[in-house]
Amino acid sequence: MILVYTPKITPRVRYIFKHILTRTLLIPVSFTSKIEEFVAHNGPKVSYTKTALGGEFFIKSHDLLFEQGLNDLEITLNKWEEVPCFFATNLKSAIPFDIFAASFYLITRYEEYLPHVKDAHGRYTAEQSLAFRKGFLEKPVVDIWAYKFLKLIKEKFPDYDYKTRSYNYISTIDIDNAFAYKYKSLIRTLGGFFNDLIRFKIIEIWNRLAVTLNIKNDPFDTFQKILRLKKEHDVKTIFFFLIGDYTSFDTNVSASKRKYRLLIKEMVDYARVGLHPSYFSMKNALLLKKEKERLESITNMPVQRSRQHYLRFSLPDTYQNLIDLEIEEDYSMGYASNVGFRASTCTPFYFYDLDFEIQTPLKIFPFALMDTTLNDYMQLTPKQSLGRIRDLKNEVKAVNGTFITLFHNESLSDYLRWKGWKRLYESMLKIATS
Repeated sequence: MILVYTPKITPRVRYIFKHILTRTLLIPVSFTSKIEEFVAHNGPKVSYTKTALGGEFFIKSHDLLFEQGLNDLEITLNKWEEVPCFFATNLKSAIPFDIFAASFYLITRYEEYLPHVKDAHGRYTAEQSLAFRKGFLEKPVVDIWAYKFLKLIKEKFPDYDYKTRSYNYISTIDIDNAFAYKYKSLIRTLGGFFNDLIRFKIIEIWNRLAVTLNIKNDPFDTFQKILRLKKEHDVKTIFFFLIGDYTSFDTNVSASKRKYRLLIKEMVDYARVGLHPSYFSMKNALLLKKEKERLESITNMPVQRSRQHYLRFSLPDTYQNLIDLEIEEDYSMGYASNVGFRASTCTPFYFYDLDFEIQTPLKIFPFALMDTTLNDYMQLTPKQSLGRIRDLKNEVKAVNGTFITLFHNESLSDYLRWKGWKRLYESMLKIATS
């Protein structure tokens, strides 16, 4: 156990010290604001204050963890050896910056609470983030800082018995369109035919007809392949099913269709299943509740995890709605336009609500990359994508973190815009599990 002395034990201090020391480095931590208790402690100890008490491991504190509410903070980037950092301290501090305040700023997504311009889908964009602007979006700097901090702690307290966490991989699959053509309503099927006809999409017309007449399999029905690869590579896999009502952004098969419901029930038997809340659920608590109850009626079990469709979430509103519905895990923390680490970490963390200044029970699982980001936004080839996947996996592996990827059943189809991409998922699994 490490004892931390700080003159005021705030919720922010407690939250981020526990995240860095206990969840990331597996070191139990306790706190004191009594100097005599700190001095009398014989084990590892750290002081987090403005001035050192003596010869202890001292980190000069920034004001952030002792404040409430939000301030427009001035961020100046420095380097800790080769790693970017900010909130610089002085020479007396064991570390040249306040690792805890900087980590808190990044993990809580402090900057997303400040005024910003949203994209066409109402999302906070990667380009506005500190990590993107300063060039460290593709590095889990919070974890890198933590491991560099651990090295110094070990030098200071070599007799303590340190544990090491293991690298972990989670494959997540979003089901925006379970089927390309099958099980759609008559109106949607006829509308699709006429739309393809007007645009002279001869291949789509033939495929739509062949699938509808059961001559060919539906191209998006890649579920058995995903399950086979899950078993072959022993991969933890989570399917997020979109079951919202039809809109121009939510075009999945209706959740009232028997075949779609049977598909969801089948996936529950072989993998974990979560909710993919629809496009307009971002700030609509009633809609989110309706969709949660709909999925629960299909699976006959409580919904524990979710990921927002289009990655549309607004802090803190969307997360507060998830908490109210007793959803335990969210997998939306990432950008649509860029790969990398939105919260600058590859360690799952509990959402800290800056409105109420509390750690919530909602656990956030940040993902590192998405198939549509690689193909549609970054316009990479499958070969180029594999290189980026390998780089991101190596970043996570270096800090024994959790590597999470986001793919869609469509991207294994080798159909339309996914032509030439069907082998990427399997190649990625080989890299992620090696």
